[in-house]
Amino acid sequence: MLRELAGDGTPLFPVVKADAYGHGAIPIARALEAAGADGFCVATLDEGLALRDAGITRPILVLYPIPPALAETARDAGLGVTAGDAALLAGLLDALDGVASPDQLAVHLEVETGLGRGGFAGQALLDAARQIERAPGARLASLWTHLQAPEDGPRTARQLERFEVAAAEVGAAGVGLPPRHVAASAGLLLDGVASLDGARPGLSVYGLLPDELLGVASARTRPVGSRLRPILSLHARPVRVAALPAGWGVGYGPTFTTTRPSRIATLPLGYGDGWPRSLSNRAEALVRGLRVPLVGNVAMDAVMADVTDVPGAPVTTEDEFVLIGSQAGARITVADLAAARGTNSWEVVTSLAARLPRVYHAASVPRETRTLIGDEAGARRSMRP
Repeated sequence: MLRELAGDGTPLFPVVKADAYGHGAIPIARALEAAGADGFCVATLDEGLALRDAGITRPILVLYPIPPALAETARDAGLGVTAGDAALLAGLLDALDGVASPDQLAVHLEVETGLGRGGFAGQALLDAARQIERAPGARLASLWTHLQAPEDGPRTARQLERFEVAAAEVGAAGVGLPPRHVAASAGLLLDGVASLDGARPGLSVYGLLPDELLGVASARTRPVGSRLRPILSLHARPVRVAALPAGWGVGYGPTFTTTRPSRIATLPLGYGDGWPRSLSNRAEALVRGLRVPLVGNVAMDAVMADVTDVPGAPVTTEDEFVLIGSQAGARITVADLAAARGTNSWEVVTSLAARLPRVYHAASVPRETRTLIGDEAGARRSMRP
């Protein structure tokens, strides 16, 4: 679907930074590489090196500048790096000066078009391009920018115009014009943002619609975006289900006290797993297809669910709870949690901690498991239900 949005032949470089937005960078990158991704984007050098160590061979772009002292490391690993500051670029090129190598460091110039956090503009961009062209140890690999508010048509148009002017000036200066890329997820999902020579989809890779497009009825929104389906769900089984009398406090604090005889299920995850304390008494879970409130203060390793009103046989430690995802026709979305937390969908998924076991499915069949121990045997030894 992302190729359909980008256009036939447009290279796609999925963003797998922050552990693939909390989904697990290495398993996700392996799956995307097998599916034909043209390359990947990460935020840090360490993230790129981890992918290389895992056997990922496609091009990798590090989106934030790296310390000049690590220029050789990036080059030797075949990682492309971003330059957006004159002093850091000079240091990067100096670090490669006189270092014998058959390879060149791929340098991608970020263009400041309005985001206000990085990149070159005007004469500084031309100077940077010329410096890279003169440096024997480096090559100019691309020009790119990032949109500040893709849903804002006039603002986006101004950014795109600035980018096109900047690219034209680089070409007119006699510097070979490299590939250009602008669009991320929202750019792909909205009309009016060309893919140019590549695209960097992020949240949409994981089946999530960027928050700024949620509920937006716009002629600019491309209908194909409605086919996005989240690839992540979060499940737990209780480690205890107890009958508590009226007047019993639940959890540290406590901020919830039973007002009647109640059944309280303890789920073994908490803010140590990325389920934040800010969701205390503000979130729900699904069990047997019904929404039940999560009560009391979220602890580092536990959150409690009030299952008193679940009909039928009492809930037990054999019941599966869904904190993100669907069950029996009911659904709790990442966007729901973002709204409850006063944040965005990106933060919800990227905050999911590494110690949460992850099971990867293909065609409804489990194919890979990731735990802190690392392998399937480790997953079987896990103490978590």
